[in-house]
Parts: sequence; structure tokens; C-alpha cells
Amino acid sequence: MGPTRAQFVQYAPAALAVTSLVAGPWSALVAGAAGAGAWAISVSAPALRSLIACGITATGSGIAAHQILASGMDPLFALGLAVPAGAAALAHHRNTTGQLPALPATTTAAGQTSQAQLITAWWTEFISGPTQTEGRKLIQAGAVLAHLAIDLGDDHLSFTGIITLPQGQQVRVKAADVASVYKVPVSQVEMGDPKHFAPNALPITVHLRKPTAPPQIVGGAPTTPEEVWAAHVAVADGAMPGTTLTLTRYNGPLDWEGIATRERKAIGAVNIQDLAGNLNLETIQVALAPADKPSQMGVRVMKEHALMHGTMLSTVADELAMDARGYVRLGTYIDATAALVPLAQPGSGARHLYLVGGSRSGKSGVLEQILLSAHKSGIAVILASPQAGTIAGAGLTAHCGDGLDEAMGALRLAYALMLDREARYRSPSFPFTDPLVLIGIDEAHMLLSASSPYHLEAKAIVEQMTRRSLKRGIGVVLATQTPLAEDLGNSSIIRSQLLIGGGAVFLRCARGQGSLVGANAVQGAEGIDLSMIPDSWPGQALKVADRDMSGLDTKASANPEDGTFGLGYLLTPGSQAVQFRSLHLDVPPSSLAAGSPPVAVEDCEAWRNRDAITASPMVDQRGKNLVGSLADLLTKAKSGPSAVPQQQAQAGPAGPAESSDGQELIKPRILELLQQESIPMTAETIARKLGTSAKNIRPRLSELKKRDEVINENGLWKAP
Repeated sequence: MGPTRAQFVQYAPAALAVTSLVAGPWSALVAGAAGAGAWAISVSAPALRSLIACGITATGSGIAAHQILASGMDPLFALGLAVPAGAAALAHHRNTTGQLPALPATTTAAGQTSQAQLITAWWTEFISGPTQTEGRKLIQAGAVLAHLAIDLGDDHLSFTGIITLPQGQQVRVKAADVASVYKVPVSQVEMGDPKHFAPNALPITVHLRKPTAPPQIVGGAPTTPEEVWAAHVAVADGAMPGTTLTLTRYNGPLDWEGIATRERKAIGAVNIQDLAGNLNLETIQVALAPADKPSQMGVRVMKEHALMHGTMLSTVADELAMDARGYVRLGTYIDATAALVPLAQPGSGARHLYLVGGSRSGKSGVLEQILLSAHKSGIAVILASPQAGTIAGAGLTAHCGDGLDEAMGALRLAYALMLDREARYRSPSFPFTDPLVLIGIDEAHMLLSASSPYHLEAKAIVEQMTRRSLKRGIGVVLATQTPLAEDLGNSSIIRSQLLIGGGAVFLRCARGQGSLVGANAVQGAEGIDLSMIPDSWPGQALKVADRDMSGLDTKASANPEDGTFGLGYLLTPGSQAVQFRSLHLDVPPSSLAAGSPPVAVEDCEAWRNRDAITASPMVDQRGKNLVGSLADLLTKAKSGPSAVPQQQAQAGPAGPAESSDGQELIKPRILELLQQESIPMTAETIARKLGTSAKNIRPRLSELKKRDEVINENGLWKAP
């Protein structure tokens, strides 16, 4: 690829200057100026050799033309001598190659700088035309460069413009084509996205000379957070490539906050583990906070995690009751502000809550906080706890289904209560005076997963509850160990309705089970991997290694620093997930209830027939056709269960007709069980643990109650 006509125009004065040596002294002065111009543009050696050859030929033609004119011959003969001069110029055009000359920024008479002339000349010569050199094809004829603008500085040179074609045509010029013409890397050519512009007009920016790389940090290693960020995080293989860091607070290299910004591009999901690795920190020392703009992300680095020492439950007891907006305090955000979650919405009804957390993550503690807040807020609770004896705050509930079968019964009761309210609320004159109700489902996967014997019935009930119950003042608090779809019975309805109808709490999960991406993605918590939440604070391993061999201290209690219990992310309606920690249970939540009785459910048909309802399956044998009305439900419940309960099948060989002596032998076993377990239990749970039927247990419990040997509180039995 040789010089263009524009280059020949630049070289021509030097060639003609050789000719002018025989033409007169004034032309010699012009030749000197042209020679200085050739020197200023740093013409390469091949170009000078070709220029000299061209100049010699032009000189000979000029001398001959001068002699012809001096002798009085026909001027046409002198004009014919331009042919060899033109041939010399064409040879110069063919033989000379090189990069675009860096000309001084001088303005021509036409008002265009020399750089603009060269840029335009190269574009028309090799990309758009209108002329075309023999043996070379134009990249796209007619694709002119319009609105040319040049940015020239001491360390950079670039130009911008718009590739323009007649209406109806489409720009086919590629970045690689432009890069080959101007001898720059493809990375220095930026072209607009055709999806956002007209087909015949595409903006382009070409960096002919980019700024020199910034000098390396003295000493060989970055020191400030901005330098560390630029060197390790913002690089191509870093956790947040293309970003810059702006500090908002700095108290040392391990205690600062800042805003990461990516120029006009979304940052997207960030792997917190990769970011911690780039900063040479532990994962627990780094926290992210999404900003309003997708191109920004808040970053916090901590020498000691801000939530390591936790917030004691007893110190914020007055903040546990629901405020006028329906929010209760669940913990503390990483910026030390109160972390609030809604349990109700004024004028609308209840709210749902989705709770995710694996073993030893603090999930049960959060659920106990919710039970206490509901109690303090005048909200009745129906609890379904498939894993018997795991919720210490069960005594705060209006009804507790403790155990797998009893938990299924609690779900049936909650569904019946919703049908009851729907039947009563059809009348516009009916006032909404009934209490709000929360149906808590702990370890929901034990009821909803495909391996559960109640899978189909539980899935149908929970789907209907999450869809229809909020307007009836009934919210669902569903707790499970992972955010995976199988834990919710592969029901997208349940998950979406929980997130639409309220907040979500995400705690630590087992490795490989906590990634909120793909099918498990949650709006507002995109890219979070719950398995990356560590189970201990920095330095915990050394603390554990310092063993105390003085014996077991039975009075010792866990401190917040002993683990990351309750550390996770809180997602509330209309916001992004933010790191928080639930309140540390320095006292049992039930002890803050001041001994007051549980909030009761209203006296209605569903509540009065609760014993029959909890024992009556609400689907057919295929698990379909869920009972849809209160009347049908009560008819089914009063006609008796369609299947023999598992507890009856486990009854002893004596069968239902036990002797009075056998019945007397059960009472000591009941007392012994209640004293050993030391937690309230339903009659069904006692029957299952003793291997008999609830029909045999209930009369014995009534007899023991008359003798004041047991206590019954809202269907829960316990030793005095």
C-alpha cells in the first residue's frame, strides 16, 4: 500500500524545487522551504530515495521544457514533457510505503488541518473512493467519513467521525479494515453498535496514537487502595475489570470504603472470593453494596468485620414489635443501621418471608425472632415444624404441628383458616377485625420435596396460600436449607410468590448449594453465592487451637465471635440484597414474652374443627383435586379421615381395646417423656414417640391434667 495523492502533494514541492534550480533564484528560495517541510515530516529513507528519483526526472523534464519555450517553439511540445514527470510521480506512488506522517497542526487555506487532509486522503484512497488504484479493491465504495473531528494532544492523536452511506445502504466497514488502513491495532478502533444507530450512519473513533502507559509504582508494589485496585482488580483477569476506585472513607489499608465505577457499562455479578483474592484479604473482610446505578458498586474493606460482635437481642427488645409501616427489626446491616423486614402492609394485609439457611447458619434463631416479633405485634402464629423439637419458641404459637404428620396437619389448618376467611369476607360489610396470622413452615423441604410422603398435598396447599392468603391477613414464613428448586417441590409459583409478597433472608448454605445464578437467580440478589459465606471469623482457627483442658463449663454460652451465625443477606421489597446479621440470642426469645399467652386465632368454623381438619387429607389419592371450599372441607373433615393414620398402624398388639391396666401404664410413660423432653408437645407427637395412637393418649392427658400433673397451653402439653 503506497502513499496517496495527498502525500504526493506534500512531496511534490521538493521535487519541483530540484527543477527550479535552473529556473531562477526566487524558485530556489521556494525549494529551500519545501526541503525544510520534507525534513519536518520525517520522511523515511525509501520515501526520500523515491522522491530523489522523481525529482531528477522532473528536473530533466523541466530543463527541456525551459529550453523549448526559450527557443520559441510550440508550447504544446513543452506540455508533452509532463508525461515523463507524471510517470515518475506514479512510480513514486507505487514504490513508497510507510505509516501516516505525523504532521504539524497547520491550517490550510481551505480551513482543514494537515492531519485532517491526510486522514481524509487515506480514507478516500483505500476505503470509500471515488477513485480506485489498479489492482486494489476499495473496502466499501461510497462509505464516506463525515463530521471529522481530531483530538490532538502532547501524548495522543485520535479522530472521530460518522461513516455515512446513501439512504437504503448499510455500512459494511469493519474495525479490522480501518485498522489495516491506518496501521494501528484493532483494539484502537471503536465503532458504534449497529443495533443503536441507523444502518447507513455508524460512528467511529480511531486512536492513531494512544497515551503512553503510566509509570510503574516506585518500589515495585502498589501501596494505596486505588493503586492496588488498578493493579489487581481492574485488570482484564481481575474480579472487576475496567473499573476505577474512588475512596469515600480511609482509616488505613485494612479499613476503607469506596465506590467502584465502570464507565458507562454495567459491572454485573462480582465473585466476592475473587475480589478478596485480588485484594489479598480473607473473604469475610470484604463486603459489597450494589448502588442505584448498574455501573457502580460500593466496596468496603474491614480489618475486623463490622458485624463480628453482633447486636444482642436483649438490648433491642423494644424494637421487636411491628411499627406503623408493618416492619420489625431482624438484625443489623453492615453499616450499623437497623435491618428491618415487613410482616404486614397497612391497609393491605400480611406479608410473606422467604428464609434460606443451611445447618448451623442461624436459621432457627431467625425463625424464633420472627415468632417473638409476631407475639409482640399481636399476630397469631400457626407453626409447622416437621423436625420435632427444634423450635424453642413453639410455646408462642396458637397451634404447633411438631413432627412430620403434625406439621402437615398445621398446613391443613392454615389452608382451612384461609377458606374460612374467604367465605366470611365476601360480604362487603364484614369488618376486618380478625388478627393477622403467620403460618411458619420450618424445614419446608421435608414437606415439599418429591421424597416427602406429603409432597403433592403440601405443594398444592402452599401454592394456594402464597397466592391467595395475603389479602386475608395470612402471611407465609417459609424456611428451607437451600435456594434450590427441589426444596420447594420444583414449584416456581411458591418461590416467585414469596419474593413478590415480602422479603427474603439468605444465610450460609452448603458448598455448591447456595449460588443465586441461573435457575436460582433472585432479582436484587444476582450473583450471590451463599456457600461463600465463611463459617468462622479471621483468626478463629488460632482461637480454637488454644485449648482449655480444665473441663467442660456447663454455664458457658456462645458469643457472637464464636461463629458467623446469622450472617447473610437481607432482601426487602424494592431494594438490593445487603449484608446483615440477625440479632444474637443472648436470652431465649420466649423469655421476652413476659409470660403472656399466645395470640389466639379468631373463633371460627375452621378453628373449632381444627382437630378433625388437621387429620383429614385435602387431596384425593392421586394428590390432585385440592378441596376448594370451606363447606366441602368441613364435610370431608366431619366424615373422618379417608386413610388410617400412621400412628394407628404403629399401635401395640393390644389394639384399640386396651385394658384399663394398659391405660394406666401409659400415664407414667407420658409423664416421663414430658419431663425428659422439657418442651411442649402435641398429643400426636407424644403418641408417636410412645408408639401408640393419639386416641389412646388424649384421654390419659385429660386425666393427668385434672390431677395437675401436666399443663395444656393452646394444644401443647408439658410437665409443670
